[in-house]
Amino acid sequence: MSHLKDYYKNEVVPAMMETFKYKNTMQVPKLEKVVLNMGLGEAINDIKILDSAVEELKVISGQKPIVRRAKKSIAAFKLREGMPVGCMVTLRRNRMYDFYNKLVNVTLPRVRDFRGLSNKAMDGHGNYTIGIKEQLIFPEIDYDNINKIKGLNITIVTTAETDEEGRKLIKLLGMPLKN
Repeated sequence: MSHLKDYYKNEVVPAMMETFKYKNTMQVPKLEKVVLNMGLGEAINDIKILDSAVEELKVISGQKPIVRRAKKSIAAFKLREGMPVGCMVTLRRNRMYDFYNKLVNVTLPRVRDFRGLSNKAMDGHGNYTIGIKEQLIFPEIDYDNINKIKGLNITIVTTAETDEEGRKLIKLLGMPLKN
């Protein structure tokens, strides 16, 4: 069992039950999945950018990403339906807990002038989204092999029904949020 999953069961569940007065441990919110998404609009002109992004996301997540394609044609962006425009990975179970642990304890502390993440990045249903401007903050990425700096979105999906519950859950799991 993952260290974070064990910590969740032994420390977070009792704290959440005490705070929100749940009657049953099954009511306590938990992490459902972590989604990593890289949108690459410039992949329209240069397909090699997409190939490098897929490889980098594979190294970061430990799982092969899927290539996302355009659903609609947009003439102003020279985009046709079916063209590749990004890649994404959905992490669940042990890989999710391992990635979350790595994100909180290794990756975010490497960010220069880091003072915590925003409290306001919740979506109204207890899910939290982080936007990262450079993929270089991940320790697996080799700086010499990067041809272009790309950003990515990380969405932490929880079973919480309100933002307050979701915020408390990720805070107890170690996410460095601003006060």
